[in-house]
Order: sequence, then structure tokens, then C-alpha cells
Amino acid sequence: MNRLGTLTPRHYDVLHAIVQKYIETGQPVPSHTIAQKYSMSPASIRNTMADLWEAGYLSQPHTSAGRVPTERAYQSYAKTLLGSRIVQAELDRLQLEIRKADSVEGRIERSSRLLTEITRNFGIAAAIPTENQTLDQVELLALPERRILMVVVTRDRIVRNKVITVDDHISQDELTSIRNYINYNFGGWMIHNIHRELKRRLELESAAYDAILRRVSVLYSNGILDLGLMPQVHFEGAENLIGLDLHLTRERMRDLLRTLEEKKRILQLLERFLEQRDGEVAVQVGLSDVHSSMSELSLIGIRFALPNGLAANVAVLGPMRMNYTRAVSAVLHVGQAFKTATT
Repeated sequence: MNRLGTLTPRHYDVLHAIVQKYIETGQPVPSHTIAQKYSMSPASIRNTMADLWEAGYLSQPHTSAGRVPTERAYQSYAKTLLGSRIVQAELDRLQLEIRKADSVEGRIERSSRLLTEITRNFGIAAAIPTENQTLDQVELLALPERRILMVVVTRDRIVRNKVITVDDHISQDELTSIRNYINYNFGGWMIHNIHRELKRRLELESAAYDAILRRVSVLYSNGILDLGLMPQVHFEGAENLIGLDLHLTRERMRDLLRTLEEKKRILQLLERFLEQRDGEVAVQVGLSDVHSSMSELSLIGIRFALPNGLAANVAVLGPMRMNYTRAVSAVLHVGQAFKTATT
């Protein structure tokens, strides 16, 4: 290290070579193995490794053994891969595969499956609605006993329905007029803007004399456009983690598998660690903050906004010794393919 205590390019070269070797073998890496790759003596390599150990990038399980990368080392190594380029042929192939599903839910499932197949790890894909969702159309159907089925379709092709009971009978003809009013006036509007404009119109003095607006007011008060923003998430590949050497007891492995079955926990994972700028791949090494059984796992993911009011996430969860090159490439390509196929 230089006098400022920062790592030099040579330190990083040696460090990343150690990480690569440890990923390949799973064994502590001795200095003579790295010396074969660089025009440096084993003694110089040992000195460099000693610097890396002091800086917290390497650990030494036994006095006579080689060195093992720490979380900090994996984080540094993974960052060197984040500039991976998009391969157009691969992007086209994945986009074609994802487009075979005609709904957001179907495309999420396909994206998750593709991530799992490519990386042999735990693939995650999610579409999280935001307040920027755009209305496509509503449908209103009269049911017996003053009940009304309200169906709301947004531009992301997600359909939500809700049954309400009103105090006064509203005929199907009236409901058709209300439906036409909303679709004509607000089709293509963002939901939060519709709320604002409807509230303004309903507060006008003239609204008391407008029959359609009076009926709209009834349905609005019953939450016709309260979409209940529920994330769509799909994941698979937990079985790929079973045979890994994660230093977990059988009970802790069961804890891990139970954790990976909880959508709430997976969404928490994405929310906490995919906070980078739109379209940038993020890497988080060591996930013990989410659950103690995940301390030896890494998350590689990407987040981006879609014009239809969704925040999309795709990610790979795997061991620290995963193939980071493949995982970063898979996340980047599947993420971009999903985005293109969904816009």
C-alpha cells in the first residue's frame, strides 16, 4: 500500500487473482500459486498478501495455509465486472423468450426461470407497482343485492377487481355511463393524477347537479381506483443452494430454505440492497442483516423503472463463491430483455 494506506493496482491484481482461484477451487490460496501468474517472486506476493490481510481483504484459516477472500474482497472483485457489455444476440434471444408471456406476471416468472437456468443459483424477478401506474380502462358490472364488480386494468396489463355494496341500486345502464365517463376522461392518465382531478371535480358546486358525477362519487368513495399496490414477485432455484458448502447445520439450512420461501423476505432483500441508480448492476456480499443463515450468500441485481408505473427488479442470489462473471452477465441481459419486452 502507498503512504496514504490505499491499495495500489498491483494489490488489486493480486487480490482479484486470489478471489478467482478461490472461486475455482474452494481451497485457501498460497502465494506460490499467485506468483506463477505474475512476474513477482513468492516473497513479494507474500508481502502483498500480508498488506491485503491487514486491510481486511483476506483471512488465514490456519497458520500454514494460504489465504481466503473476505466479503470485502468479493465486493471488490465483483465491482470489476459491472462494466460488462450487452451482447446483442443474447439480448435478442432472451427478449424473444420473455415475450412469449403476454402478461407482466408471466414475464416475471420467465425472467426468474431464465436467471436460475443460466446461473444455477436462486433467480428472482419482481415488478413493484408505484403511484405512477397508468389507467387503461375500467369495467363496472351490476350484481345482485346492490353489489357492483369494479374491474380496473392498468397499462402494465395487470387486472384488479373489487366487489362493493352500495346503499342505493345503480342500474347497469348507469354503470355503463359511469364507465364511459371514466374511460373517456381518464384513460391514459396516471392514477395519482386521476385521484387529484376527480377530487377537484367532485368538490365543485356544479357536481351536486351532475348525475354522473354523483354516481362517480359513490364509487370513488368505495375505492374504485384504490389499486392496492401489490408487488408481483417470482423466484426459484432454492434447491441449487442445498449442495453448497455454506457451513450450515441441517437446522440452519432449513431456516435458510424457509426464509427463501417468504415473498416478504425476498422483497425486503431487494428493497434493502438494490438502491443503485436505474439500470446499474448492484452487488451485495454477505446478507446476514436479512437473516443469519444468509451470511455466506451474495446478491447481484438490477433495478429499473418502466413507463407503465412499475419498478422492475431482477436478481441472482448465490454463494460467495458463485461465478460472478456469469451472474453479472445474466442479470444485465435478463434485466434489459425484461425491460424491453415490457415497454
